Amino acid sequence: MSVQRISTKPIEGQKPGTSGLRKKTPVFMQPHYLENFVQAIWNGTGGAEGKTYVLGGDGRYFGDRAAQVILRMAAASGAKKVIVGQNAILSTPAASHLIRKRQTDGGIIMSASHNPGGPKEDFGVKFNTPNGGPAPEGVTEKIFQATKDISEYLILESQDVDLSTLGSRTLGGMEVEVVDPVADYAELMREIFDFDKIRALFQSGFRIRFDAMHAVTGPYAKAILEGELGAPAGSVVNAVPSPDFGGGHPDPNPIWAKDLMDTMFGADAPDFGAASDGDGDRNMIVGRNAYVTPSDSLAVLAANATLVPAYAGGLKGVARSMPTSKALDRVADSLGLACYETPTGWKFFGNLLDAGRATLCGEESAGTGSDHVREKDGLWAVLFWLNVLAERRESVADIMAAHWAKYGRNYYSRHDYEAVDSAAANGLVDALRARLADLPGQTVAGLRIEAADEFAYDDPVDGSHSAAQGLRVMTEGGGRIVLRLSGTGTEGATLRVYLERVETDPARLQDDPQAALASIIAAADQIAGIRERTGREAPDVIT
Repeated sequence: MSVQRISTKPIEGQKPGTSGLRKKTPVFMQPHYLENFVQAIWNGTGGAEGKTYVLGGDGRYFGDRAAQVILRMAAASGAKKVIVGQNAILSTPAASHLIRKRQTDGGIIMSASHNPGGPKEDFGVKFNTPNGGPAPEGVTEKIFQATKDISEYLILESQDVDLSTLGSRTLGGMEVEVVDPVADYAELMREIFDFDKIRALFQSGFRIRFDAMHAVTGPYAKAILEGELGAPAGSVVNAVPSPDFGGGHPDPNPIWAKDLMDTMFGADAPDFGAASDGDGDRNMIVGRNAYVTPSDSLAVLAANATLVPAYAGGLKGVARSMPTSKALDRVADSLGLACYETPTGWKFFGNLLDAGRATLCGEESAGTGSDHVREKDGLWAVLFWLNVLAERRESVADIMAAHWAKYGRNYYSRHDYEAVDSAAANGLVDALRARLADLPGQTVAGLRIEAADEFAYDDPVDGSHSAAQGLRVMTEGGGRIVLRLSGTGTEGATLRVYLERVETDPARLQDDPQAALASIIAAADQIAGIRERTGREAPDVIT
């Protein structure tokens, strides 16, 4: 085995975002593309020599080949050890836990999260820091700078490493330890939740349907829900990870998880339904004839946290991303908890969790988590709900009705306009930004605008400032419109429009969300000129 020094040149567009670098798979498969970025990770973080890393991914197309490249590059750069999930599989929360448990120098996760996978779909590479969380902006900026300065990369000339067999082997002078991807994560879940109570719930005849969407959470859900907790065989469906996610879109929402929704709203529906995404960090919760929005799910978990053993002593605080509904704020206010509003991106929660200021946190985009790891965690959220259901012995619908009766209901929806022409999307945002100061006092679609601004965040832990984090329009009576361009797509621009209205009238807590939000939806279109500027008559996805 010999170390090869391969001459290369910078490749444009290798700027990692909130969730690492995501591109179409053929882009990553171009000569030098993956290698340049991996070398930039080493160069931007002080080199790999003597360090230990975690490596894994969601099993999407090209992940097995990329894992071999990353291992050979780590060995060539003098890394001491890489801990890799069997067959290069690790869910994102499991990777975060392994980084923290083994106290490594970080980890590389091969995933594009909820984006489709396959030869012509999406791939991604993300670096997580030693706290187990996504690299913060200061680190991603150094990695990006390294992509612009690169002139060579190092790679070991060798045969593939056997990643199918558990145990340790060597690659050059580096140890490669292949681990069971589920074992450590399952042990952590046992420490957090009351497995005996959940097991008794299933023994009582309680039925669940968990849709793994042909993605990474399948093996975890089979081992924990069916294997340890005794859910009936077949409760976990689409459980085998597929390189193209069974030809589907591994995003747990009512559109892409339609089969689950049809089951939960059909005859003889199970008591509880859930789904997770490509890399296992997102979740969808649905009861019999009762869909739970991610924002409401976060609020319900916070309100019921003391029913779970790990949080029985109370929460240190809670946090949500700015576009997430303010349902969590209402719970926090009632419980006397600090509630933090951050930009979108899990890395912003990391400082709060590390500093002990928050225990639970979440995003409207189906991400919920706590201080047990530094990523959102789909299966953890499902187990949290099961623990609450086991304690309360009420249906999901009854729990939601009681929650809204106590705290009021934040009617909420997200409208996504996908693959919009980038110039048109940026023009829409720029035009609205220029009008923000003039909007307060105006009446649009029958709603009086009280305030409008562009959200910026000053981190209370490290003092860092994050500007331009989304445009906000607040209306009289607690209404809110938020617009931002998402960084998770790989084609064109994704315009996300977040719509919210507070309802406290007991007679109006069961209305259809889109009907309840009709005036907010109309105001958003008029204020931003969405149809006119995008050419779209309706959003591509409504959640």
